[in-house]
Amino acid sequence: MAVQWVLVCHGLVTLVVVISFLCGQWPIFQGTPIQRIHHFLTYGAYDYFLRFIGVVFGTKGTNAILSIEYFCCDRPNPILQLIYVGILGGTYYFIAKSSFSYIPGYYLSGIHRYTSLVAVAVGVLLFFLSSFSDPGTIKAENVSQYLSSYPYDNIIYSEKECSTCQIPKPARSKHCSICNRCVARFDHHCGWMNNCIGERNNRYFMAFLLWHLLICIYGSVALGLVLAGRVKELRVVHILTVYYGIEKDFKSLAPHVVQWLLGAYNTQILLMVFLAIVSLLLAGFFSYHAKLCLTNTTTNETFKWQEYISWQKKLHEAKASAEALKASISEMSSEKKPSQSKWKAFFRRSPLEEVEVVTKNNVYDRGFFHNLCEIIFPFSTRSSFSRTKLKNG
Repeated sequence: MAVQWVLVCHGLVTLVVVISFLCGQWPIFQGTPIQRIHHFLTYGAYDYFLRFIGVVFGTKGTNAILSIEYFCCDRPNPILQLIYVGILGGTYYFIAKSSFSYIPGYYLSGIHRYTSLVAVAVGVLLFFLSSFSDPGTIKAENVSQYLSSYPYDNIIYSEKECSTCQIPKPARSKHCSICNRCVARFDHHCGWMNNCIGERNNRYFMAFLLWHLLICIYGSVALGLVLAGRVKELRVVHILTVYYGIEKDFKSLAPHVVQWLLGAYNTQILLMVFLAIVSLLLAGFFSYHAKLCLTNTTTNETFKWQEYISWQKKLHEAKASAEALKASISEMSSEKKPSQSKWKAFFRRSPLEEVEVVTKNNVYDRGFFHNLCEIIFPFSTRSSFSRTKLKNG
């Protein structure tokens, strides 16, 4: 049983590290160990690595690493796209090589040989749509339509000009420093797609996440049914109970069945665990972006709102502190004022406790149905968009 516990511990550690690396910056993990592990993996470890290179190889070594970082992180490149293709193709290859010989089986029909291939093909199609479709590039020819479609809220967006593109900057847009273009309803730049996620291709990105979540669930369940079918077909439970005298109950049989599966079908188990872990990651990522879509918010706007609310809270706290200080000075300097009851002074609210609560006022949230339609049918794909002209005055 020691081997099984080692595998379980290894899986849990791997899960924590992967989640921390990919999702540690999400607002839900703020102030948690997940965020601290993410900071170490993305900044701390890299900083120590740079120092080590500087000590061993000097300035030339450090500059070489920084050049590689610039190419990988600050310029468009297909590295993560190739990694995605490798992961998808490699996973499908190992599943086909290790498990297709058992299909059809006790629980799975032969059609799953073909449905799995179709599922992967659809996933690749959605990947290409997300990667190579226009995210909603703003140009001089269409900027007036975007200005009309996305009015300024004068809270986190106000009228300004893009200093790089030298055109007016519509609300909800952002100039992507990696792609070097302004993108309408900018969400984020996705390295896996080597493309920005914006107004026009957010629907493909969401479909990509949902489909790959379903593929991973389908793959892990199918592999589980393959293993269950092998246990049934080879009469493992019968052999354990009749020939080895194991009691016929789950608590007694489970460790022996698992041990047998780990010895005979370790490849399938590793693939099943891998797909299950990826399913959890995709479920969290898809749920986060689905919530953003249904509230008509983008990832970029989430951080903008956090900065705005934090700034407003500090501003209100500063005003409350000034009022409290002013009241204290006034009480100390007032000599003719009759002494106040100790009980009244004790229960009197401090001005610091009356700080105004700052709330998020998203003017772009127009309800579930309209928000969903804006994702599925972006403004720039509608016939009315080309006829829209910016109203002056």
